[in-house]
Amino acid sequence: MSQVTPQSQDLDRLAIDTIRTLSMDAVQKANSGHPGTPMALAPVAFHLWQNHLRYDPDAPLWPNRDRFVLSVGHASMLLYSLLHLAGVKEVDESGKPTGKPAVSIDDIQQFRQLGSKTPGHPEFRMTTGVETTTGPLGQGLGNSVGMAMAARWKETHFNKADATLFDYRVYALCGDGDMMEGVSHEAASLAGHLKLSNLIWIYDSNRVTIEGHTDLAYSDDVEARFHGYNWNTLHVDDANDAAALEAALNEAKASTDKPTLIVVKSIIGWGAPNKQDTASAHGEPLGDAEIKLAKKFYGWPEDAQFLVPDGVMQHFADGMGARGKAAHAEWKQRFDAYEKANPELAKEAWLMLENKLPEGWDADIPTFEPDEKGIATRESSGKVLNAIAQRIPWMLGGAADLAPSTKTNLKFEGAGSFEHDNYGGRNLHFGIREHGMGAVANGLALSGLRPFASTFLIFSDYMKPPIRLSAIMEVPVIYVFTHDSIGVGEDGPTHQPIEQLASLRGVPGLTTLRPADANEVSEAWRVALSHSKEPSCIVVTRQPLPTFDRTKYASAEGVRRGAYVLADAPDGKQPEVLLLATGSEVSLCVEAYEKLKSEGIAARVVSMPSWDIFEKQDEAYKESVLPSGVNARVAVEQAATLGWDRYTGRLGAQIVMHTFGASAPLKALKTKFGFTLEGVYEAAKKQIERVKADANGKE
Repeated sequence: MSQVTPQSQDLDRLAIDTIRTLSMDAVQKANSGHPGTPMALAPVAFHLWQNHLRYDPDAPLWPNRDRFVLSVGHASMLLYSLLHLAGVKEVDESGKPTGKPAVSIDDIQQFRQLGSKTPGHPEFRMTTGVETTTGPLGQGLGNSVGMAMAARWKETHFNKADATLFDYRVYALCGDGDMMEGVSHEAASLAGHLKLSNLIWIYDSNRVTIEGHTDLAYSDDVEARFHGYNWNTLHVDDANDAAALEAALNEAKASTDKPTLIVVKSIIGWGAPNKQDTASAHGEPLGDAEIKLAKKFYGWPEDAQFLVPDGVMQHFADGMGARGKAAHAEWKQRFDAYEKANPELAKEAWLMLENKLPEGWDADIPTFEPDEKGIATRESSGKVLNAIAQRIPWMLGGAADLAPSTKTNLKFEGAGSFEHDNYGGRNLHFGIREHGMGAVANGLALSGLRPFASTFLIFSDYMKPPIRLSAIMEVPVIYVFTHDSIGVGEDGPTHQPIEQLASLRGVPGLTTLRPADANEVSEAWRVALSHSKEPSCIVVTRQPLPTFDRTKYASAEGVRRGAYVLADAPDGKQPEVLLLATGSEVSLCVEAYEKLKSEGIAARVVSMPSWDIFEKQDEAYKESVLPSGVNARVAVEQAATLGWDRYTGRLGAQIVMHTFGASAPLKALKTKFGFTLEGVYEAAKKQIERVKADANGKE
């Protein structure tokens, strides 16, 4: 077998064709994947990485590195090939180098196999060098906007006239599918408004999707659309035209007032003019015969597999590697001087970069006095948020045009609004773009900031994909969802959440908290911020809830264990009935408890703000809260029934929502759907009678 050598082709071309052949070989061996896009975009990715991306392969977590987002996640072999050829070094979960390559040839040969570092779509934390998990189209673009916003915030907060710590760019590679998804429109509109000139999207306009040519469903004038979004737009007619690519990238980097979209025309498949098989190249392996033809065209040994010719990796090392190493070394010198001149800011920077919180971050979390009238938990949430955010300078966020309603405004001095003329502001205005907001929040979290994002609970449906990705990536975004139930009242069923709590509880790795009063809210925020690798949802009310007297009832610290005994039977008696609830319905259970108690009936109220935290407790604790010997149980929640039978048993009572809500004042709705003192009291009595009857029947 003849070997491809640097003498047979110039090194740029050789590197590009190595990316192509590694991609097609990996997909073929896995018998699964998308070879076409990596093959077509190999020249674009190569020139970006080799000549423009500021990145040190020996230090892939260097804080001032440029970010590269492969939004076309199905082209994952493009990224894995680049990581291998560029010699990117692996770091472990703590950020320490392991001495191993981030992606080895063995890893590429295990593409899409169980336990490999080369899954079908790139996954953050799994593979060093992957900046974000991509695959659901458009999400990577939203992440890139968050990353660019984070870069601008860091520049404003940390840089000094004589010291620049942060000035990196964010590049994203996207395709026709990204452009069709609505989230990309939301993200692009926001980026243009904010004039994020450090953001460059490269759009692979190959006009092919799974079903065939995009003419079937897509005829947008993308460049005109992006002009409307206040972006620069540039055009490269051929992805193989190195000079045109270089000119476009240089012009994009020179922009000072707008993000840039570079539209690149490519032919999916071989990466050669007039070579295209839309059916196979996009969504499935090429087949051995087609691969041999492609390799013959490249001047490659037709039977060679996973071949990396001599000189290719050294070529990357001499270009991207040397440039990145020098830039990193120069930055470290700058940081050393900065640390001496600005020790407090330098300490902040390291805490942020290491995903830690300042000492005493929770020192000002308020404790709320007992109050029968109480306040809405959205109000107490806003007070707690402001107390915490003042002590965490890199905590920022906002709402999808609902901050006055969700009470997520940061009101302390210096908070300000993040806008194109004030990138140091900490109030983010996302506009009515819930989906984009979630994707941007993930990008902020991936950049080391601690973001929060807020809307009404019903609209969590609009942002479910990024919530799910927060959990997959283990990034600590905090979602604040208000207007949590039929308590929305007259707004009616379109705005009254029913199934949303069950949906959020079903996401692995997401902590969902629905606090019952102001002090539970304080604890919910404490829990959420203590999670450095886990997103959280805090679900709060529009209507006032009583603040419990914690000298009479148990401490709200029980929130930390997910569920706890709020009120118990007197004198250590075994309760006859358990009243279980979350959020606004806990106070209703307390009222029923007091009525039962006045009649000499031993009851227990269990507040269950977080099912997922409770499920992580040991069996002894769970038994102490929900004793298996007490079968009379009533669950009360203004949400769908799904899941409650886990705690009530098949015969337990559930006062929940079995239908959508209705438009009416809250009092009328409570009566209609059974959320009344009388309803809970009667259900408890019936449960006690049922259990007694069962016991008598067994005697």
